[in-house]
Amino acid sequence: MNESLPKLEHELQVHVLCRAGGKESNEDFADSFIPDDEHIAHYKGYVFAVADGVSSAEAGQQASETAVTHFIHEYPKTPDTWSVSHAAEQLLSTINSKLYRHSHAFSNELKGHLCTFSSLILKSRTAHLFHVGDSRIYRLRDQSLEQLTQDHKAQLSRERAFLARALGMDNRLQLDYRSVSCREKDIFLLCSDGIHDFLSEEEITTILCTEQPPESHTESLYAAAMQRGCDDNISVIVLQIQSLPAENIDDYSERLTQLPFPPPLTPGQKIDGYEVLKQLFMSSRSHLYLVKEPESNQNLVMKTPSPNYSDDPLYIERFIREEWIGLRIENESVVKMIRPRRPKTFLYYLMEFIEGESLEALIEQSAPLKPGRVLKLIDDIYMGLEALHSHETIHQDLKPGNIIVTQDGRAKIIDFGSVYVAGLAEIYSPVKDDHPLGTAEYSDPLYLMGKNSGIQGDVYALATIAYELFTGKLPYGEAIAECRVPRDYERLRYISAREVNPKIPLWLDRALEKGVKFDLQERYTTLAALLRDIRKPNPEFLKDEVKKETQKSSLLFWQLLSGFWFVTLLLVIYLFVLSR
Repeated sequence: MNESLPKLEHELQVHVLCRAGGKESNEDFADSFIPDDEHIAHYKGYVFAVADGVSSAEAGQQASETAVTHFIHEYPKTPDTWSVSHAAEQLLSTINSKLYRHSHAFSNELKGHLCTFSSLILKSRTAHLFHVGDSRIYRLRDQSLEQLTQDHKAQLSRERAFLARALGMDNRLQLDYRSVSCREKDIFLLCSDGIHDFLSEEEITTILCTEQPPESHTESLYAAAMQRGCDDNISVIVLQIQSLPAENIDDYSERLTQLPFPPPLTPGQKIDGYEVLKQLFMSSRSHLYLVKEPESNQNLVMKTPSPNYSDDPLYIERFIREEWIGLRIENESVVKMIRPRRPKTFLYYLMEFIEGESLEALIEQSAPLKPGRVLKLIDDIYMGLEALHSHETIHQDLKPGNIIVTQDGRAKIIDFGSVYVAGLAEIYSPVKDDHPLGTAEYSDPLYLMGKNSGIQGDVYALATIAYELFTGKLPYGEAIAECRVPRDYERLRYISAREVNPKIPLWLDRALEKGVKFDLQERYTTLAALLRDIRKPNPEFLKDEVKKETQKSSLLFWQLLSGFWFVTLLLVIYLFVLSR
């Protein structure tokens, strides 16, 4: 164990049970996360979660599984500098947005992705509880059972009630959070209503007070509920705390949020053991360094915040969020974040070092590129953006300078400084910069005017990059960089890619034009649709060409016919004059 870490030793016993119970299918889901990694155990803790798919919703089972698996998988990837409540609330808000979006994805086929959710995160000597719906969390202490959560139900009558809150029910999540202190020998119970709707607190207490391991407790609770006529799914997690650490790590973690900005670094200097090899990039907002990790001798990239913003809490929050976003995304087309193996004494984050050059440099040197290479690069960028979108994250500042082309020709997205994470805006105030997020030449003009066009904004950026790869130019020319207000954009006109590069077929030109339309009603709504039309001729575009050619042929026919009759008329006049 690294001696600079506070001593943290939990002795726990836990068992998870999740069965169909009195139903044919199981719409519940339950799981736990006991980290092997000492660093994660110190700063993130142990995670336990239960979800119950709403039976009246068609996609309740998918919702409960999505909620628990995403929470269990992604919570440990949140930054060490975030408190437990901040990290979990941010994450649950994105999960809620994901479920809500799935529920409303098809207006003609509404499927409710709704579920209850209850989670306990044990960190140091504190249990952090997050809850929405009517699953429950209990604590047994000194043979006394206490319900720690409140059911979110609206009672219509003695016999009728309905669920008032659930994950995926609304685009704004109403989440209960509380923290409670823990003692040795405490027993925590997380369960769905298949337990507490059929067993009284006295019956639950009797079972949990027996001297047996958690597995026996869960089986006994299950058997008792079934014996009482349970006609619902049953999920149970029993957590027995044998011992707790002496030091409260929460005090230590709180100090992490006050980490100082590192000073400008020079080759040979060390920061937390990482040796600076050279400076890679420096701007008014951030610095990048190539560093060597001491344990593995692996080269990494360290990104540090600019001292210009050391007193700007919103900038600091956005910087920390960049690391979280990177840790969540696991895709070959997105740069990989590296979790430090030792405590941080300064604010920074680490990324894999990618050998290659920026797409911006490649365009300057070689554009227009050969079609096969362009398609390969676009495929890679598309895969990276899709990975972001699957986590309810919009890039908002995709540009050639934020993409690295590796030595084997792959494209990787490397920057998350302007991302928008769906579901967070309603909890935390958005960062207000002195200048708009995004880059004028590549970002959707709607972003730059303070509007969020969502996925269609990333569609615009990808179509702009594709246009530049095929032509070496921008679809609206260099003048777009000078636009400031809507009227400026109204003056711009799309420059046909065929005019710049005559080898480009009409259908490809039409696809690129549709991808960069300012009007969202005319632009592609998905990346997949844009990519499909770039790779394969869209019959609609070909139909337009046939129509245009037909109109041309018809016009030529009437022009020839008119010419014929004109010549005939002249000939008749000439013969008439001769006959006089």
